[in-house]
Amino acid sequence: MPSVNRLYQDLRTKGLEVLLISFREDPARVKRTAAERGYVAPVLLDESGEVTGKLYGVWGPPTAYLIDRQGQLVGRLVGPHDWSTPAARELVAALLAAPPPKR
Repeated sequence: MPSVNRLYQDLRTKGLEVLLISFREDPARVKRTAAERGYVAPVLLDESGEVTGKLYGVWGPPTAYLIDRQGQLVGRLVGPHDWSTPAARELVAALLAAPPPKR
């Protein structure tokens, strides 16, 4: 998670949103773990696992979903990834370079 923290800190002013989602875990434990590990992105809780598992098919962390500025799912990665690599940062930069949706 350190590479996710760095990526989020480096690019959130450019529009990157990172949401950490914990499911089927005790909220107090999640809060304590997030503080101990120094997570900087918001942590959401799905205590039952209903949303995370049934709607999105996530049964084991970590799973990353890449969503573009139009709200379209453009990628899904299962398992740990190093977000500090040039390829990972280029991918995120390309998603951020897209124009925001017109309202």
